[in-house]
Amino acid sequence: MKRGLNKKLKLAEKKYLPEFVYGGIDGSVTTFAVVAGAIGASLSSSIILILGFANLFADGFSMAVSNYFSIKSKNDLQKIQEKHPLKAAFATFTSFLVIGFIPILSFVLALFIPSLNHSKFFYSFILTGISLFAVGLIKGEVVKKHPIKSAIETLIIGGIAAILAFLVGYLLRDLA
Repeated sequence: MKRGLNKKLKLAEKKYLPEFVYGGIDGSVTTFAVVAGAIGASLSSSIILILGFANLFADGFSMAVSNYFSIKSKNDLQKIQEKHPLKAAFATFTSFLVIGFIPILSFVLALFIPSLNHSKFFYSFILTGISLFAVGLIKGEVVKKHPIKSAIETLIIGGIAAILAFLVGYLLRDLA
């Protein structure tokens, strides 16, 4: 019985890998982009948390709903049920929330551990990098591609998005 369950879990992991990768990378990148843009604009930690959590739930939900309708439409067109749209949407949303929370984790912890206040952006930067690298590693392992190459590629793409967001925030900081 345990062997059968493990086999089903492994199949589910592969079946919903695209949703995990998509949700995880986008959750981490967009949430960190919000953090980086807000830091560039010299916004307060409380505003960063508000923007971070608003992004986390609104964008995660939007992605899940979009994924649901995308797969439902694809299934309708092909007249075959490849993936269950609700499960795919749940995989995207869950991945977005869990991995997307990482960039604001240090800001949340700083509310309870005041000594983190001066280094929360540094920790956000490090933790986000680790999360992007980990998603890339997992993706590489599951699809049988070079995991380190996949991890570095994912990290670079996320880094570019963060730099762009920081620059936009920095250039618009006087509007805040």
